[in-house]
Amino acid sequence: MTPKSTERFTIDGPAGALEVALNVPPHAAPRGIALVAHPNPVQGGTLDNKVAQTLAKTFYALGYAAVRFNFRGVGRSEGTFDEGVGETDDALATLAHARHRFRGEHGPLPVVLAGFSFGCYVQSRVAAVVPAERIVLVGPAVRRFPVADVPASTIVIHGEADDVVPLADVLAWARPQALPIVVFPGCGHFFHGCLPQLQQVVAGMWHARPPAVPGA
Repeated sequence: MTPKSTERFTIDGPAGALEVALNVPPHAAPRGIALVAHPNPVQGGTLDNKVAQTLAKTFYALGYAAVRFNFRGVGRSEGTFDEGVGETDDALATLAHARHRFRGEHGPLPVVLAGFSFGCYVQSRVAAVVPAERIVLVGPAVRRFPVADVPASTIVIHGEADDVVPLADVLAWARPQALPIVVFPGCGHFFHGCLPQLQQVVAGMWHARPPAVPGA
């Protein structure tokens, strides 16, 4: 996945124009749609965030159409920050566009929801209305935002040395769900120096664990 393989455009969103970045595998029809949500826009989060890019690269390499988007008020996306409520609508609008563009021969393509930090909160809201093949949450901003419970098949990755969202908070969120957490030793919130390993871990877990079957 390179800048040359990235298609950037705007669509009509709930608050006006919505900026989208799309990467489509070149040699075969996509096996699904991976929607990637970026971190908190109030703190500088954009679709070009390195963790969001890494998630997109991972799913692009796995054969998915990787779809990133800028939340309202970021880049070319119009509107203002809405504490995750309007941002959920932004995500749903982006997904609807991708589903219209990529249609499977036997019905809608599977959807993967992936997010980083604040994007995890948004994706937990999206998952309440969209059946997902699987969810990937990196550095989920629990306690800062009311991240909902997620399916047992969800991949959750967090840095041991995260000084934005303490690991203890994520463990407290995951414990009642009996949800395993992958911990990167010594890694901070933005996964500096850990991005190649992040891609390897997500891809490895994708191959190793069966996805959830929506509605099962």
